[in-house]
Amino acid sequence: MTLRIAFCASNAPIAQSAKAALSARYGDHAEQGADVIVALGGDGFMLQTLHRTEANPAPVYGMNRGTVGFLMNEYGEQGLIERLSAAEEEVINPLRMQATCLTGTLHHALAINEVSLLRAGPQAARLRISVDGRVRMPELVCDGALLATPAGSTAYNFSAHGPILPIGADVLALTAMAAFRPRRWRGALLPKTAEVCFEVLDPAKRPVMAEADARAVQDVVKVEIRSDPSIAHRILFDPGHGLEERLIREQFV
Repeated sequence: MTLRIAFCASNAPIAQSAKAALSARYGDHAEQGADVIVALGGDGFMLQTLHRTEANPAPVYGMNRGTVGFLMNEYGEQGLIERLSAAEEEVINPLRMQATCLTGTLHHALAINEVSLLRAGPQAARLRISVDGRVRMPELVCDGALLATPAGSTAYNFSAHGPILPIGADVLALTAMAAFRPRRWRGALLPKTAEVCFEVLDPAKRPVMAEADARAVQDVVKVEIRSDPSIAHRILFDPGHGLEERLIREQFV
């Protein structure tokens, strides 16, 4: 049976050129009804593709035509059918965010990597953190804080000195950015089932924004986050180069 491949690419010229070459070689099926979606670009475009196709049962195989490409496979025009047939699958559940703004407006978004809260003014943010309805941190003074999935633990979380999580771990990383009080608080590991609530203290004087995979909400007063097991993103990797291997390798650089 012929493998039905749907190609999509970022706006970068190198990605568009790759899409044209691969489509001419393997054909380009519509995403609806495709056996696999091949995304050409960087990690940002891969996240966009996963969000855009979350209702599509076809797995996504990324090929790096961007910069870092942590979620991507190496680019190559030859042997794509064989690579797709041999690819290993990882399943990722996103985080679901509900953010309440000063006006009372509710905003909902999904995040595959992380949900982050960032100060939006000259003064540090003041946050209260609750886990499963229980206040665990009455006041955290910081530049921000984030909740990361295992897939996102090597992204913003790792840059903020958070832990790298094995892809199969049923835990989330709660990490502070430039914590001022408690000064040496570096965060916590929470079960995947935990529901985390950030409340912004003194939001008018110390405004805070929330981001779910770079989709921003301004002037938030409360952000509630939980993992959503009802959504499963299927990502394909070349054998020996899956997320599990990459997460382990990243810790020995």
